[in-house]
This record gives sequence, C-alpha cells and structure tokens, in this order.
Amino acid sequence: MKNSFKISALILAFAGLGLGASAQTTTTTTTTTTTTTIPGGIRYSIGVDAGIPVGNFKDNYKWNLGGSLQADIPVYKQQLFVTINVGYNNVFGKKNIGGVANADVTDFKLLPVKAGLKFFPIENFYVQGEAGAAFLLNKSDLAANKSTAFVYAPQIGVQFPVSKSSFIDAGVRYEATTKYVTGVDASKVNFIGVRVAYGF
Repeated sequence: MKNSFKISALILAFAGLGLGASAQTTTTTTTTTTTTTIPGGIRYSIGVDAGIPVGNFKDNYKWNLGGSLQADIPVYKQQLFVTINVGYNNVFGKKNIGGVANADVTDFKLLPVKAGLKFFPIENFYVQGEAGAAFLLNKSDLAANKSTAFVYAPQIGVQFPVSKSSFIDAGVRYEATTKYVTGVDASKVNFIGVRVAYGF
C-alpha cells in the first residue's frame, strides 16, 4: 500500500513536470517568432536518479539514489535518437529486519551501462527503451555468485528548453535486472525510478 502511494506521488510529480514543460514551450504569435529550442546534434545530460523497489525486491530494500550521464545521438531529424547511459545506483537495504537490532540488509551498489532508442512522437514528449549490463560493485558483501546482470529500462519523459543551449530532461522508468544469485528471485533488482537531468 505504501509503495502504491509512493508510485502515485511520483506519477503526479511527473505529470506536473509535463504540464510545466508544455506551458514553457507554448509560443505566442507575434511579428517575430522567437522560441527557445532544444539544441540540435548530440545532446548530453547529467542527472539525479531515484526510485522505489517493487516486486520481491521491495521486501528487503526501501529506495535507491544515484546519478547518471547520458548521450543522445540523433539518427533521424530531431525525432529519433540512440542513447548511451552510464550511471551509479545505491539501493538502500532495510534496517532492523523483523524488529531485530542490527539485522540490517546490505545495500546494493550498481553500475548500470545501457544503450537504447529515444523517440519523440510529439514535440518535447518521448518514449525510450534501453538495455545493457548492470555491474554489482559489492558482490562479496552480498554473497552473490554473479557480478553482472542483464538490465532493461522502458521510460517515458519530457524535455523542455531552459535556454538556447540547455534543457531539462525528466523521465519515469521501470528498471529491472536478472538474478545476481542463482535461484533467488529476490536478487533481481526491480524499481520504479525517476531521472531529472540537466542537458546541453
């Protein structure tokens, strides 16, 4: 129930960003049309990532925080881009499990490297899909038998300009990996995440 509330709050926050974006990008007809547009060519962005675990993973983990660097490479006009994303995620384990003092779950420390496609069906709104590998940086602390897992992340978002050479990119995604411990479903990292980035 708590997770449903948190996910709803994230979606509402994203909707607010979307409305703000459309308000900023509306143009008025005057004798000269001056609009601020998102720069052409390769777009780079640096962002803050946060999320809420879902599925079996939420039993032992409460939230994650990290950052990422992304490059969007245009392949068709300014509508279709190839994306390359490298990030870091710390997924925080729950403390005092079952009310037992010091029964703390070890954090997951992940380095995801993803590539994919970003498509703008309408101006400033995009759908994106990425896949790649997520490297577990503290394998021995978690007694995992795998240090790398397949990761995939479908996402929707908005990009809106803030100046002639910069923009804000805000997106909501579902991100999931395969197992880090053979036969243990709870070792799959699954979360609903938000990325808010400054682009140039």
